[in-house]
Order: sequence, then C-alpha cells, then structure tokens
Amino acid sequence: MIQEIQLRLLPEEAANEQSLKVALMRETGLKADDIQAVRVLKRSIDARQRTVFVNLKVRVFVHELPTEQEFEPVEYPDVSGGKAVIVVGAGPGGLFAALRLIELGFRPIVIERGKDVRERKRDIARISREQAVDPESNYSFGEGGAGAYSDGKLYTRSKKRGSVEKILRVFCQHGASPSIMVDAHPHIGTDKLPRVIENMRAQILRSGGEVHFQTRMDRLLFREGKEEVAGVETNTGQCFYGPVILATGHSARDVYRYLWNSRIALEAKGIAVGVRLEHPQALIDRIQYHRPDARRYLSAAEYSFVAQSGGRGVYSFCMCPGGFIVPAASGPEQIVVNGMSPSTRGSRWANSGMVVELHPEDVPSIFPEIPTSSPLCVLQLQEELERMCWMNGHRQVAPAQRMDDFVRGRLSSDLPKSSYTPGVLSSPLHHWIPEFITNRLREGFLRFGKTSRGFLTHEALMVAAETRTSSPVRILRGNNLQHVVVRGLFPCGEGAGYAGGIVSAAIDGERCAESVAAFLS
Repeated sequence: MIQEIQLRLLPEEAANEQSLKVALMRETGLKADDIQAVRVLKRSIDARQRTVFVNLKVRVFVHELPTEQEFEPVEYPDVSGGKAVIVVGAGPGGLFAALRLIELGFRPIVIERGKDVRERKRDIARISREQAVDPESNYSFGEGGAGAYSDGKLYTRSKKRGSVEKILRVFCQHGASPSIMVDAHPHIGTDKLPRVIENMRAQILRSGGEVHFQTRMDRLLFREGKEEVAGVETNTGQCFYGPVILATGHSARDVYRYLWNSRIALEAKGIAVGVRLEHPQALIDRIQYHRPDARRYLSAAEYSFVAQSGGRGVYSFCMCPGGFIVPAASGPEQIVVNGMSPSTRGSRWANSGMVVELHPEDVPSIFPEIPTSSPLCVLQLQEELERMCWMNGHRQVAPAQRMDDFVRGRLSSDLPKSSYTPGVLSSPLHHWIPEFITNRLREGFLRFGKTSRGFLTHEALMVAAETRTSSPVRILRGNNLQHVVVRGLFPCGEGAGYAGGIVSAAIDGERCAESVAAFLS
C-alpha cells in the first residue's frame, strides 16, 4: 500500500530518514516494520513564527518497496537528418530550446559567442586575480549563460507559461540532484551546474545537433525583401541557415544595437537597479530561525523583503545564502556585481540584490541627457550607472559602504570583510548614486530593519552596483512567439525580455522551439 501524507514537523524531526519515520509512526499509528520506504515529494521551511517548522509531503510505502523511477526521463531521438534550426546563445533559453527541438525531430545548430563552461571558468577566475574582463568570456557570456556561475537557483513564479516540473526533470536527467524536484526553492549550486550543462551539450551532440563556441552572431541573413530570416553570419566567417531562435541573454548589448540599426522592432523595458547587500550568514540565521541550534538541522537561512517607496518597488532580489558576491562586468569601464552560492551554501556570508524598480519613463529624472525616444534608453542608463561605479572604484575593486552609514549619509571609515574577491573600496554611495535610487533604498532599509530586528546593522555591507537584474529591452514578437514583422526570427528568453531566471528562460526556450516546429510545418 502507498500513502501520501502531509506533515508539519520541527526541524530535528525532519532532519533524516530515521527521525522522519519516528514522526510518521506517531502521526499514522504505523509500526516500524510496516514502513518499507519513505519518499519526500515536497519540502519547505516555515519560519514566519517564533517556532520554525518544516512542511513535508511524503509518500510512504507500507509493506512494499518503491518500483517507480524518481522522475520520467525525456527521450531524445537521432535528428542528424532533420531540418536545421539555428539557436543563438547557449544559456538556459538556448539549451532548452535545442533539447526541445530534438524531441520534435529538428536538428539544432547552437552558436555561442563565449567559451565552453570549463574554459570559461578560467576567464572568470582572471577577473578576480588580474582584474581583467574578457568581453567574450565572463559571468554573462559563455556556455550556460549568466546562470551557470551565479548560483543555479531554480525558483520561478512562471508556472502558467509551461511545465516547471518538466524543466526540473530535464535538469535531473542531466545530472542535477533529484532534491530539486522536492524543495520549495530548488537550487543546483554553481559548483554542480557546469557538469549538468556539459551533459546537456553532450546530449545535443549525441542526437546529431551541433554546438559551436567562440562563434558570435554578427548579423542576420534575410531572404529577398527582408521579410524572412534565412540564417546568421558569424565572426568566424561561417554562415548557418535555418530559422533563428535568438537567445543571447540580457547583457548582449551589441545585439540590441544591431537589431535597432536593422529596424527590427524593440521597446524599452523596466528593470531594477541598486546594490548587493552582504550580511554575516550567522546573523541572518539568528534573525530568521530564532534559535541558536537551527543550523544543525536546517540549511542557511534565506530572506525576502519588499516595500513601496515613491511609487516604486524596493525589494531583495536573487538572495544567495551561504554565498559570494562576484564581479559580473562584461566589458571595459564597468563595475557590476552579482551573487552566487555553492551547492552546500556553506560560506560565512549571505547576500542579495537590494534594488529599486525603474520604468522607462523614470530615465529623464535620473539622467536627463539620455533620450527617451530610443528603445535603448534603459540600456544606456544601465551603462551610465556601471561607468559611475567604475569611476568611483578601481578596475574591478568595487565601491562599498556600510549599511547603517548609508542610511545616515556618512562615509564608512572602515569596511567589514567581504566575499567579493577583487576587493572593496570605501565610497559615499549615498552621494554619487542618483537620488531616485538612494532615497528609495534608504526608506526600504528602514522598513526592513523594523520588520526584522537586527537586519539594518553596522555589520552589513553594500557593494555597488547591481544593474543586470533583467533585460532593459524587449524584442517584440507576436502571440505565436514569432516576430510580428520578420518571419523566421524567434526572440527567446531573458535577453528578449520574456523571462527572468533559469527556469522561466528554459520554459520560454521550449515554447520557442515549439513555435519553430509549427513554422516549419
């Protein structure tokens, strides 16, 4: 007999299979010999009250052993003789588009401007070691996209767009821990995700697809009359022919400029900008879990804050418990920061983006010299903020300030130790970051400090600037995901302005692949 049971347990009761069985015996009246196996289906931590609970949905096998697989694998056929489809970009949108194309019988040709995920790691290390940014191989560009070396968080609210469960199954099939199918906020970890990405590439090649690294799309190829895309021309001189799924990511600014100059319809899109805020993880654990021994049974504590200030949202973004702040610039004269966590979430720091919502119509009040008539106006605002950080820092040494000093409007005389390896430099962020952002951040911090006592503290460090929260541009497309004017072009994922994070980009990649299949048939 198989039973599915909902449980609400103390952390120590849910800590391991033995303690879980004891709790099940208490809740159900079953005896130890009755329970042959227990499979956790869903798990979440409820820390809203003083007493922390773990909510579980479990499948209990009574007098029988499990026979079914933990997840149903996807079948990938040989498509070496199938019609070619060009996938520009090997981030989550591009990789999942390629895998879905194989499912549907089409042959993906993936071109990626950066290096493979292992080679790329060396260039990322050089940013911290030598403070040198390779504009084609960095935290944004390369196999796996911006998510490969910035955490691998898989939580999304985009459940109406497609099957989140299918995306998680595909990750598991390629080497991710099955725990991502269980946890409320699933997370692979930046130390584990590269191997998963390599396995996805191996599957594409096994099925007859192609993957080309250090191959940048320089222009689209059109059929006569410029009414249909025929393929792409690359920096290597190669041309690839077929419908084009454009999954270049939110930092491919040269692509946005090329599309605008080519009269392909774009529009400015709202983003959020601010800083990375770093606390000691032990402090966040104390605030969230309310008990000194919680980490014996629970993972590093997370938080989520949101407030309104001056008609705009102020909120935490991409929270990385037990993580690190990383240098995410993708070109010269930029300082950009992001966050990541290893799978263990075991560092001594917690960080998150603390950002202010920004609409295209806000641009003139921040930088009056940027023309709002251009769909690239929010992109230009991003660039200006990143340049200001670079001017107030030193190479990749980032400008920083203690949280309470920022709120009080004073320079930090010293800075706490930080996980940001290129280094931090004391700077009056309250003085040179535009008031549109600083005034709202200050009000948000004061509210968050009242909500969670101890959060607004001298121990917390702000590191500037967090600007790459999402795409500043949307590439317009119709209801069938194809461009409303140019046939054969399928803008995809976060870079096209239709996703936000690994899972939503992956879902959008699958949907674009399905639209290409309909287009070709």
